[in-house]
Amino acid sequence: MGNLRALSCFILLILVVFTTARPKSGPDQKCKSGPVDLVFLIDSSRSVRPHEFETMRKFMIDILNTLDIGPDSTRVGVVQYSSQVRNEFSLKTHSKLENMVKAINEIVPLAQGTMTGLAIRYLMNEAFSPGQGDRPKVPNVAVIVTDGRPQDRVAEVATEAREKGIEIYAVGVARADMTSLRAMASPPFEDHVFLVERFDLIHQFGLQFQDKLCGIDLCSESEHGCEHLCESTPGSYICHCLPGYRLNADGKTCSAIDLCAEGKHDCQQICISSPGSFTCDCNRGHQLNDDEKTCSPIDLCAEGKHDCQQVCVYMGPGFFTCDCNEGYRLNEDEKSCAPIDLCTEGKHGCEQVCVYMGPGVFTCECNEGYRLNEDEKTCSPIDLCAEGKHDCEQVCVNMGPGIFTCDCNKGYRLNEDEKSCSAIDLCAEGKHDCEQICVSAPGVFTCDCNKGFKLNRDKRTCTNMDMCNTVKHGCEYQCVNTPGSYHCICPEGQLLQEDGKTCGTCKSSNIDLVLLIDGSKSVRPQNFELVKKFVNQVVDSLDVSARGTRVGLVQYSSRVRTEFPLSMYHTAEDIKAAVLKVDYMEKGTMTGLALKHMLENSFSEAEGARPASHNIPRVGLVFTDGRSQDDISEYAKKAKEAGITMYAVGVGKAVEDELREIASDPVEKHFYYTTDFSAINTIAENLKLNVCPAESQGEVEVKDPCACENLVEFQQATMNSLDQLTQKLASMAARLEQLENQLLSRK
Repeated sequence: MGNLRALSCFILLILVVFTTARPKSGPDQKCKSGPVDLVFLIDSSRSVRPHEFETMRKFMIDILNTLDIGPDSTRVGVVQYSSQVRNEFSLKTHSKLENMVKAINEIVPLAQGTMTGLAIRYLMNEAFSPGQGDRPKVPNVAVIVTDGRPQDRVAEVATEAREKGIEIYAVGVARADMTSLRAMASPPFEDHVFLVERFDLIHQFGLQFQDKLCGIDLCSESEHGCEHLCESTPGSYICHCLPGYRLNADGKTCSAIDLCAEGKHDCQQICISSPGSFTCDCNRGHQLNDDEKTCSPIDLCAEGKHDCQQVCVYMGPGFFTCDCNEGYRLNEDEKSCAPIDLCTEGKHGCEQVCVYMGPGVFTCECNEGYRLNEDEKTCSPIDLCAEGKHDCEQVCVNMGPGIFTCDCNKGYRLNEDEKSCSAIDLCAEGKHDCEQICVSAPGVFTCDCNKGFKLNRDKRTCTNMDMCNTVKHGCEYQCVNTPGSYHCICPEGQLLQEDGKTCGTCKSSNIDLVLLIDGSKSVRPQNFELVKKFVNQVVDSLDVSARGTRVGLVQYSSRVRTEFPLSMYHTAEDIKAAVLKVDYMEKGTMTGLALKHMLENSFSEAEGARPASHNIPRVGLVFTDGRSQDDISEYAKKAKEAGITMYAVGVGKAVEDELREIASDPVEKHFYYTTDFSAINTIAENLKLNVCPAESQGEVEVKDPCACENLVEFQQATMNSLDQLTQKLASMAARLEQLENQLLSRK
């Protein structure tokens, strides 16, 4: 805890130095600090006037002049916000002061609303991310400068940001709301919340702390209020307590640590407390062991303070009773013992003979012609069959002690030597009623049929196999018999579908399709149901299967949620049922964050996308009804560079420029817009022409004919075709033979 508190104070020092120190003459006037990742979050809403924004711009540049800028020391990023968020430069963009100053001078204010909560979420998810230059184990510090009340909620997202380790300083100017500043800032508020009357006074709160932060020992030169110990830190101090005490919540006074009351001891019975320590004791009738923690009762038996002849039994502190060893019983004086003769007393359980072996001990024996069983009490006659002392080939029958006869297993008969056996072959002896084939086993038989026939229920007669005419095969075009089974075929130009029965023309439509649907509050619940119907219309136009088209669904608002990945469902029915169960998210419209999630997660092999080497087309479809609240340019471009064909579908207040930036070339083929949610079914019909290769110019899987797996696949397909032709020929031959037999029987 001491190390964490020291680190927190050090970070506080760094930021206050950032916001207070102004250079006097040259780099030697700077207050040096350890590595820090610092991001300015600047309010550029319409209430900030141009000359005020210039003052804010100069304020940032003045702070930068006091910092030790460099990739291994202090990194700085700048983000401005209004109704949307724009990253001016990230922590990794500039490593030199002059480049940062140039970039700040080029900032153009957004001049819209004041969505501070949205900006803090961007700060947490994007600005302080490894991809933007955030370093592990380096303090994250954010300075939020605002002049007004936020138009969205900040408390919840600010708490989440602080829990992730971001220290937030809130600087309010003129019209800023103090309650909102305290909701955003890190505690203690007196160190993290600043409010000045106007923009030209924004530097004063830093100047008044400059001297004391750069060299004054506050422990020796101020009334620090520490009850026990004070430790100075640059520009601040920390209170500590003496051993056995802990610092109270006020950060200054100390309380004695009562380990006994807090249960932080390992005494078995009694704990005696002192500040930060304890000793153990025992209850009456017990004594403390050498470990000074556990207790042992006073045992008169162990101390030899008894008059038992054989055994002393401890009954509690100061109490005992006498007992006897095995084979003895206690006499009436309850101290001495007498031997027990179990045989004489009849307490033995022997079936035939009991032999006395000593006090309380006996053994059992058997009469002649018997042996003792494993229970060592009962007896069994000597069985020559069980002992293997016979010469029977199969079965030995015990006839009494020392007597046996031979017999045979079922299906065998005893030979004349009355020892060996011979198998009974009912097939060879003609003792069966099989129509075609008799299969023999000793004493029994089963019937079988020739190839092309099947055994009837009577298990005796046979019937010619014709599965196509005897079962509901379900083949859409034609059924072909095979020995004991059948298969379906399709007319030339059509392919057998994965159900093995139906035929189709869109079999080669193999794509990985991810749909990003807008779940922001502007969509509204009734329209969101229309969006789900739109998704299911698109699914109806696809050949969905594990080896055909795979579909994944992602919903986004202020955050992104995968409803189901590409690997989850393999039938259109399962996908459509899952779509209807999707819950409406509401909140904002972070389309850029959704595109990033699609690129980095949805099209990964971990979520079901097939490897790029398989050349399966990847298609992304974005559905939105309004302007994005974050930047879409970067990930829209990256998605298309990654080979993903992007479709953009807009409804209502969707921004055409954003839709065109998302859509792949040619844009006219991949961009759709309608003013009314009720008209999106027309878009679904038009989309069908672009995703089904058999009906339009969509892409299909391109395979290398020389690849080993493709050669094997071609060979298997060829062998299957030959098998089908062979089976057709065999069926025709059998039919001709049947017709010839019918003609001969008529003659």
